[in-house]
Amino acid sequence: MKKLILLLALPCLLLACKSNGKKEPAIHQTYSNPVLNHDAPDPTVIRAQNGKFYVYSTERDGNTPVYESSDLVTWEYLGGIYPEGGRPDFVSGGGLWAPDINYVDGKYILYYSMSVWGGEWDCGIGCATSDTPAGPFTDHGKMFISKEIGVQNSIDPVLFVEEGRKYLAWGSFHGIYIAELSEDGLSLADPTDLIQIAGTAYEGTYIHKRDGYYYLFASIGACCNGLNSTYKTVVGRSKSLFGPYVDKDGRQMLNNNHVVLLENSSDVVGPGHDSQIITDDAGQDWIFYHGYTTSDGGSGGRKLFLDRVNWEDGWPQIGTNGKPSDKMQLPVIKEQK
Repeated sequence: MKKLILLLALPCLLLACKSNGKKEPAIHQTYSNPVLNHDAPDPTVIRAQNGKFYVYSTERDGNTPVYESSDLVTWEYLGGIYPEGGRPDFVSGGGLWAPDINYVDGKYILYYSMSVWGGEWDCGIGCATSDTPAGPFTDHGKMFISKEIGVQNSIDPVLFVEEGRKYLAWGSFHGIYIAELSEDGLSLADPTDLIQIAGTAYEGTYIHKRDGYYYLFASIGACCNGLNSTYKTVVGRSKSLFGPYVDKDGRQMLNNNHVVLLENSSDVVGPGHDSQIITDDAGQDWIFYHGYTTSDGGSGGRKLFLDRVNWEDGWPQIGTNGKPSDKMQLPVIKEQK
């Protein structure tokens, strides 16, 4: 009888020894949205050369904020990227909106919008550079403003690099445009050579290339009205960077046709202005976006959410049935040596 009890107990003893030894890797651990439970709108993200992740968002405390993470989920606020006296000022009273971070030619380049609400002909796009992702960044000032370039509401810049050539896409509800940049990426190569790639329904765009297609992610609707916001994330695709971008029925985004990817849930309102896609160490794609939470009546601002991007029949899918996810399995991020 004693022998039988010992045999039955042996697996438990082995498990106890295992748990008291070296820590086993976590399996099926989850995280909950939002991953930043405060205002952090219009996110942009990069995996830096040091292996860590950095998120930047629309202005906080008079500066462009930067957050650092080792796992895409837990974030530490590092402060603003500009040193005292280094903040851009080419738009009088303008806020720093919708940054776009990139690592190009050995340096970090951050493109940003500068605008006041309703200043659609006086707003514009600038850029700043740094040797490190946390900064400090050196501002290079204005690249262009709306009335100079002839594109109303010139905000929401995003860089796309292909075969060494750099292109900037931008625009907000008055057409999405793309133009080639100079070799250093700090100015337009030819300010008169602009190509419109999407219609007047969109802002907050991002271009992602996958399996021979260019995917134009964008947002539609009202971004900033709390729980009355109508923001949604949409997409179209093209065989060419310059379009035409179309929906699943072949209808063009130039005519404001698209596929809806992400919309309101009972818990989250206005999910949109997504970031670059980040691929984890298991090959899974992830995307950030902002949204209001209904639990606080939207008073916490546009919070930061993280969701998986799955691909089916050549088209992306975000969240849980096209709505923001509450809980997800953690991204797979290998520890940096």
